Amino acid sequence: MNPAFPIYIVSKGRWRHRLTVFALQDMAVPFRIIVEEQEFDRYAEVIDPQQILVLPARYLDHYDTCDEWERMKSVGPGAARNFAWDHAVQSGAAWHWVMDDNLDAFHRFNDNKKRESDTGAIFKAAEDFVLRYDNIAQAGFNYYSFVKEGDAVPPFTLNTRIYSCLLIRSDVPYRWRARYNEDTDLSLRVLKDGWCTVLFNAFLCGKVTTQRIPGGNTAEFYEIEGTRPKSEMIEALHPDVAKVVWRFNRWHHHVDYRPFKRNRLRLKPGVTVPQGINNYGMVLRTIPRNRRRMEK
Repeated sequence: MNPAFPIYIVSKGRWRHRLTVFALQDMAVPFRIIVEEQEFDRYAEVIDPQQILVLPARYLDHYDTCDEWERMKSVGPGAARNFAWDHAVQSGAAWHWVMDDNLDAFHRFNDNKKRESDTGAIFKAAEDFVLRYDNIAQAGFNYYSFVKEGDAVPPFTLNTRIYSCLLIRSDVPYRWRARYNEDTDLSLRVLKDGWCTVLFNAFLCGKVTTQRIPGGNTAEFYEIEGTRPKSEMIEALHPDVAKVVWRFNRWHHHVDYRPFKRNRLRLKPGVTVPQGINNYGMVLRTIPRNRRRMEK
């Protein structure tokens, strides 16, 4: 059982360390990967070229970085995410998934246990959930490290940020912007306009810390600039709810999502919430594997 909507992986400089690719391949889940033109040959050596989409230069040239630097620095992943969005619309997909390239596995959280998923059923279950409502703009999976097995955790959290593994309604009137923290910015714009977001805790993604593997924005942003510029950008864009704070020996942004608690899910006319348990064919098994987490 696989997702009904297309999955796009946005990748840069990680043709060797393609963690999300490995994870989806292990699950037999179809995907497309978006890369910049100068890296196509590198990716085509290790991924079927039919699964690769080349990012048109115009998406980089016209991307709204929300600062004065324009193309003098990397614009971040937002331009490629906009291409994924347009590609989904042009293909007739009502929703689409867009994922970072450093997700090493996907999990189901059930009975307070985190268990790795070998099936795309978790994506299909998430899709079926959002399709019951007419005012969800985006959803996604929480990070594996943010959900603790000893805690009382609800199956989903409403109206908060969605990072790294996103399911986006394709017809909502938004596109990605901002050089940094573009995911927080999109979530806040959606919520301020009265839409809902759904962060699934029942389904998780294993996010590998950005600075731990080469590629991505590591060299272009954080190793040179640190984390303060990205935190300052989200505060500048949303000063009513976002502030720059110093925590854990580095700069972070803190966002107050309490004003959005009043955004309520609205069922589509004639739709009812299913009763009982639907495991989407998932069963618990011990399966030996030889997963390649990262090429050396």
